[in-house]
Amino acid sequence: MRTMRHYFLVLVFFCCTAPHVHADDLLMVRTQQAFPEAMLALQTSIREHGYKVTRVQRIDIGLTGMGYKTDKYRVVFVGKPAEIQYLVNKYPALAAYMPPQISIFAEQGETVLVTANPMIYSEMIEDDADKILFRRWESDVYSVFDDIRAAED
Repeated sequence: MRTMRHYFLVLVFFCCTAPHVHADDLLMVRTQQAFPEAMLALQTSIREHGYKVTRVQRIDIGLTGMGYKTDKYRVVFVGKPAEIQYLVNKYPALAAYMPPQISIFAEQGETVLVTANPMIYSEMIEDDADKILFRRWESDVYSVFDDIRAAED
């Protein structure tokens, strides 16, 4: 039976379809929190940073149906709708990558959260003023992940 780790690597490859994504372009936090507590901490921190959870997609059901052995697995779509709409209208090539996503899954008694570094999207645009959005998003992701770590205490 295929392992969750194997599937995760494949999923990261396909979800992060920017042409030049490398391991250092992924941001990750691992926590000892159980999945439900980590998911609650994630959603709370997202809201506290002024973002909205636009959708939560269950991945575990589909994986189990395809024969993968997996625990809880979700993809959380996050953003500020006005910013996303602005970027997609001005840069249609970004539409495929918006809104940004955070994958969260249970693995061997821990919960792991992974996302693409928002700065990879800034490489797709020319306007330095608009790149500031991605710098802020990157800072906010680090802050959200710090909140996840702090929630362990």
